[in-house]
Amino acid sequence: MSVIAAYMVPHPPMIVPSVGRGDESRVELTVRSYEKAAEEIASLKPDTIIISSPHSIMYSDYFHISPGRHAVGSFASFNAPDVSFSEDYDEELVDEICTLADKIDFPAGTLGQKDSRLDHGTMVPLYFIRKKLSSCKIVRLGLSGLPLTDHYRFGQLIKEAVDNLNRRVVYIASGDLSHKLQTYGPYGFAPEGPEYDKRIMDVCGRAAFGELFDFNEGFLSKAAECGHKSFVIMAGAFDGISVKATEYSHEDVTGVGYGICSFIPQSSDHTRHFLNTYLDKLDAELKEKREQSDEYVRLARQTIETYIKERKIISVPDSVSKELLTKKAGAFVSIHKQGALRGCIGTILPTKANIAEEIIGNAISASTTDPRFDPITPDELPWLDINVDILSEPEDISSPDMLDVKKYGVIVTSGYKRGLLLPDLDGVDSIEQQISIAMKKGGIGEHEKYSLQRFEVIRHV
Repeated sequence: MSVIAAYMVPHPPMIVPSVGRGDESRVELTVRSYEKAAEEIASLKPDTIIISSPHSIMYSDYFHISPGRHAVGSFASFNAPDVSFSEDYDEELVDEICTLADKIDFPAGTLGQKDSRLDHGTMVPLYFIRKKLSSCKIVRLGLSGLPLTDHYRFGQLIKEAVDNLNRRVVYIASGDLSHKLQTYGPYGFAPEGPEYDKRIMDVCGRAAFGELFDFNEGFLSKAAECGHKSFVIMAGAFDGISVKATEYSHEDVTGVGYGICSFIPQSSDHTRHFLNTYLDKLDAELKEKREQSDEYVRLARQTIETYIKERKIISVPDSVSKELLTKKAGAFVSIHKQGALRGCIGTILPTKANIAEEIIGNAISASTTDPRFDPITPDELPWLDINVDILSEPEDISSPDMLDVKKYGVIVTSGYKRGLLLPDLDGVDSIEQQISIAMKKGGIGEHEKYSLQRFEVIRHV
């Protein structure tokens, strides 16, 4: 057997009556849809239910699979300790997923925190399911900070493990939609919120899973969604298979989007290998971009490729322009891979003899020593999208009113602590947000006194 069905579901604790205490009536349509989905899941008699939850343990570069035989949980933190769970894990399926991941060096497994308590992203779906079905085991998956492509690959890996063990599995993609749908909601309003909900319900209602890759990081951040990566893992579990999708409901009355859809596999379909299609398209786009990139970016790319492959630091090429040889400036090298940041290191003021040497030094640092990421490996090189920002000399400013998030970067200084943020970044829409992020990067507390500087950049792509 295989993944015999999947469901996209939200996880607001307030739809559990003991938590909502009557407030669940506000989302009665979602409750009814959940009950219908639970009845369908029970009728399928799965051996195992796999749940991917945004509120399970999450690492930046690793997919955590909950280990052990057993887990418990309750809604005690939501003032409803009477609603509790005692769940058995499908250890054999977990072991098979881990074995397959190890074979291809995929970053997934049971390493890390030993979480024996279930999260609400897992318990809300189980609340409805357990009223109809009590006999099957579960597998709980966390998301990661890795690109959407790796989440899809994780889904493919899960499908292979399920097939190998001949399991009947129902996949639950737990995740709320946008959290910024209403001005009165707990997170306020952003125009990207309703746009995300409209787009994701359309994509999932058509099972057009390839379009899940079209949601870029900046847009997802502004929409403040929580389930997109969960939906992408689910899509990967149906790679190469036609799917019948049914939209049950969508609600936004609380300011948070709740969408429920079902997905029933039909037959093999060679046109639905969406990851391969996306990567072919991305490869063509990156080749075209490399051909059109200027000498700043070409120098950064040559530096990175030579250092990663040969561990050699290149000399400044004879072909670079006079500008790169005679001018000095701070420079940042930013690296993205398949839509996700992969490294970014720079200098605020010049530290080398010229811009060319500044780029070479920072390109090596961005690709190998950014503390947020592992060093880049040779197999990643074809997928790197590289930008170079050349900074003007910072100038002191007396007020945040002298900033503009699109035009100016900001430097926040408090004593020996300093944080910098480049201008015109996806997801950074206000001066307050720009300063706040820079303060966090510099380890500056919100109540500490600080001074501000601004700078402009010339971005080379």
